[in-house]
Amino acid sequence: MKRFVYINDDSCRYSYCDNRISNTKYTLWNFLPKNLWEQFRRFMNQYFLLIACLQLWSRITPVSPATTWGPLIIIFIVSASKEAWDDYNRYLSDKKANERKIWLVKNGIHRQIKAQEIHVGDVVWLHENDEIPCDLVLIGTSDPQGICYVETAALDGETDLKTRIIPPISANLSVEQLGKVKGVVECPNPDNDIRRFDANMRLFLPIIDNEKCPLTINNTLLQSCYLRYTEWACGVAVYTGNETKSGMSRGAAEPKLTAADAIIDKLTIAIFMFQIVVVLVLGYFGNAWKYTEGLKQWYLMYPVEGEAPWYDFSIIPLRFELLCSIMIPISIKVTLDLAKGVYAKFIDWDEQMFDWETNTPAHSANTAISEDLGQVEYILSDKTGTLTENKMILKRCCISDTSYGNDNGDQLNDVRLVNAISSNDPDVIKFLLVMALCNTVVPIKSNDDTVSYKAQSQDEEALVNAAANLNMMLISKDSSTAEICFNGSKFRYELLDILEFTSDRKRMSVVVKEGQTGKILLLSKGADEALLPRACPGQQIQRYLEAAEMYSQLGLRTLCLGWRDLKESEYKEWSKNFQEASCSLDNREFKIAEVCHSLERDLHILGVTAIEDRLQDGVPETIKLLRNAGINVWMLTGDKQNTAIQIGLLCNLITSGPGFESRSPRIAQAGVRLATDTLPQTPHRAGALCTGGKTEEDILRSLERALLIMKNTSETKDLAFVLDGWALEIILKHSKESFTRLAMLSKTGICCRMTPLQKAQLVAILKSAGYLTLAIGDGGNDVRMIQEANIGVGISGREGLQAARAADYSIGKFKFLKRLILIHGRYSYNRTAFISQYSFYKSLLICFIQIMFAFLSGLSGTSLFNSISLMAYNVFYTSLPVMTIIFDKDISETTVMQYPQILLHSQAGRLLNPATFCGWFGRSLYHALVVFFITISAYSDEKSEMQELSMVALSGCIWLQAFVVTMDTNSFTYPQILLIWGNFVAFYMINLILSAIPSLQLYTIMFRLCSQPSYWISMALTVAVGMGPVVAFRYFKNLYQPSAINILKQIEQSNGSIQTSGNLESARAKLTNLLTGSRKIRDSNYHPLLSDSAESAR
Repeated sequence: MKRFVYINDDSCRYSYCDNRISNTKYTLWNFLPKNLWEQFRRFMNQYFLLIACLQLWSRITPVSPATTWGPLIIIFIVSASKEAWDDYNRYLSDKKANERKIWLVKNGIHRQIKAQEIHVGDVVWLHENDEIPCDLVLIGTSDPQGICYVETAALDGETDLKTRIIPPISANLSVEQLGKVKGVVECPNPDNDIRRFDANMRLFLPIIDNEKCPLTINNTLLQSCYLRYTEWACGVAVYTGNETKSGMSRGAAEPKLTAADAIIDKLTIAIFMFQIVVVLVLGYFGNAWKYTEGLKQWYLMYPVEGEAPWYDFSIIPLRFELLCSIMIPISIKVTLDLAKGVYAKFIDWDEQMFDWETNTPAHSANTAISEDLGQVEYILSDKTGTLTENKMILKRCCISDTSYGNDNGDQLNDVRLVNAISSNDPDVIKFLLVMALCNTVVPIKSNDDTVSYKAQSQDEEALVNAAANLNMMLISKDSSTAEICFNGSKFRYELLDILEFTSDRKRMSVVVKEGQTGKILLLSKGADEALLPRACPGQQIQRYLEAAEMYSQLGLRTLCLGWRDLKESEYKEWSKNFQEASCSLDNREFKIAEVCHSLERDLHILGVTAIEDRLQDGVPETIKLLRNAGINVWMLTGDKQNTAIQIGLLCNLITSGPGFESRSPRIAQAGVRLATDTLPQTPHRAGALCTGGKTEEDILRSLERALLIMKNTSETKDLAFVLDGWALEIILKHSKESFTRLAMLSKTGICCRMTPLQKAQLVAILKSAGYLTLAIGDGGNDVRMIQEANIGVGISGREGLQAARAADYSIGKFKFLKRLILIHGRYSYNRTAFISQYSFYKSLLICFIQIMFAFLSGLSGTSLFNSISLMAYNVFYTSLPVMTIIFDKDISETTVMQYPQILLHSQAGRLLNPATFCGWFGRSLYHALVVFFITISAYSDEKSEMQELSMVALSGCIWLQAFVVTMDTNSFTYPQILLIWGNFVAFYMINLILSAIPSLQLYTIMFRLCSQPSYWISMALTVAVGMGPVVAFRYFKNLYQPSAINILKQIEQSNGSIQTSGNLESARAKLTNLLTGSRKIRDSNYHPLLSDSAESAR
């Protein structure tokens, strides 16, 4: 579908929406029904609403409806208030943007309007530093060459300025004509692709002839960007309001379900099924007792036979359903959401993750998945800017079979190169000219006439700076010309066409015309595998192949440069085809690529450049630590295979042993190559399995061989597989399952020449196998990978903020990843595991007491506890103490970093799984038995009131939960002590106050109990019997079968003192055996964390 935008035509301006922006989710009228609908879409809320509605039926409810309606309404109000506040802030932001003043030009008259009043087809006039209010097609600027600069950081996160140029059709329009221009823009319907705009424009007579002019994204000014270093610019509005590319890109991200959340959901379903069974069993026996014994008891006042309603048989089961509904804790979601919000703040506040070099703090954009950080199984990392600094420096080069660069790798100080330039060696001069001209770099001249460069690519900036340092300086550039200064002489070149770089072509070219001779030249640069096959017949390229291999083995990034003279007739014919392809609205990108392909041939290869991109500080140590923690680390990069392998060696992804070598895919194409020749005989030495080949059959055969070696080699986790993008494409098409098995067997993967789509495909493969993945990158090409992963981490780097904006977490440097995972992730998982299981424990405890009381009340479904006590128990008495775990640390941060293998426990889900939940389930049942029988034994005589019995049982529950939280707390702080024991004191204060109100059932109850010694003896006995076996069990288990955590605590407490040095060494030896055993069990029978297999329940 197409859109026709008529410029300055009032009759068509209302055909499309105005420029009013609306990011709000609700209106004043639909807020209540829409918010309630969203909240009731959750199964748990539906369940509790059903229970609350059943409690309104007075015939069946054992307690007041307030026990469920109260907490439910509180939860709904909290959630609705948060939604309303967030939406109100969005409304204020929209209002500010909509009412911003904008200059409009109509029939030559400038007038100011609100931004929301702009319509499609209007001509908008912008001034320097203005924010662009809608998507515009640029038609004029203050620059004589038709250039303007825009800052796109708010749109794509990239911090470098972008150059935008006016289309040739409007190049000669005066300022007066711009205000009266008429024409039509033919463009696609609105979409969210900020990298692409395939359109055409025609201007109507009498201003210019009716020629069609192609438009690209470089001719647009997009909403949310800013005009910089340009006095004014004007453009035609083509997309407005929420139909702009920025508006179409907005939208709520899909919520991510953590592994812990998945376990909690399964446990909730299991408890629900258990509850149904309990209700049916108790309901059956309750009806049986009613018809055999209950009808005989006159004081129960059951209706006589024949007068009972038809549904009488369901009343007792429904009463038990209401009584047992508290098995599923109503407050668990709010409690976990609050805890996760605090986890996110801990990340934001962590000063040890603050990057002082760039003044960048760590930031958590997603507050819901912090515990997943502690269960990461695979890390897939970009290389450039993520593992490396993304500060490019040209170190070596090869020109005309001669390699330049001294022992220090600095080609700028190579005397031979300096002499070649001084003697005007033609190949060297051409080489430098391609470096200076074949790019999208923008030179900016300061007041003191010094020239600096703005570039979207750090490689291009490195090449242009190197050329300038070698006397080939790019001093000015606009849309049509470029000026070079070489050895004091200036040379002017006309820029005829730019053949832009794409990830598919892996090269870019420019067509220039020499100002002095009029010769037309094609200048090209690109990856060696993209450019060398396009060399002119007869040229010897073996030397360049060897140079590229040598440089890549040094870990340098390589590019090849080429040159071709074009005949004018050939260029004119090609230019016509290029123009037609550029004007096409269907498959424009493919057609342009085909036309570019036809010109980029018979190139004279000038040489190879080698650019250094140093590793970031702390990268090798971080990767080593993460691998020791049991995390599989993959590197995904667009670099050559040998460059990627060398970087893998430098950053501890691959461990080189004797005989290590890395072969070129050209030298050893077919079959599987081992980077360690002796690996099958010495499997303990790490190496790289390179999968590739010349043909599809070779690649698939090498994959099967690699898989066979992995299966038959002991300690396969020390092997890394290496493959490139083309091999991956073939493998995913023909043998995806075999590759998945290979990936599962290998601890390390190095994937080179990867496109952004392929990076995301690799993440998807691991996710589909059930593994919990983390993707980390720093550039726009990493966004798809980051969004695909379970956890996305963006680095705020030199490539901008696009990756950081799209990620769940952003950090300043890769080295902070170890702290994000090992400290914040592990602590968050431990805390979530306790909070979730404790929430079930406290609810099951009170529910089991209710069930036991049913056997003393004729299985009638009568509640032991009054309505106020039940509501307060869930909302106040037991919710605050559990929040103390938010501050808890089982072992210190230093110990975690010293023994990163301890992460295996959270990776394997050791603290939250069906087995641990059964432990909490059993504890709740045991504690319920203790509380019930001690209470009944002490207060079951005729002198005791029902309310006294209820309060004694409730007090026993409060005492037990206080000691349970205290025992499971590993570190104590003032907030923790205040919340646990302050809440304990508050329980008595609240009930003493309620006991003083005559109208309540609790009147005088607590005063009487507190004055009775039997009450305090009962409480002491409850704690002793309830906690004694638990304490004893833990003591003997820690003594005779300590866990790794217990041993680490022992090491921490000893502090390595001389007196305990023998025990300390023994403990450390035992710890090593435990962790090694955990790794062996994990590696030999390893199942994905998120797999549905029975074995992975872990």
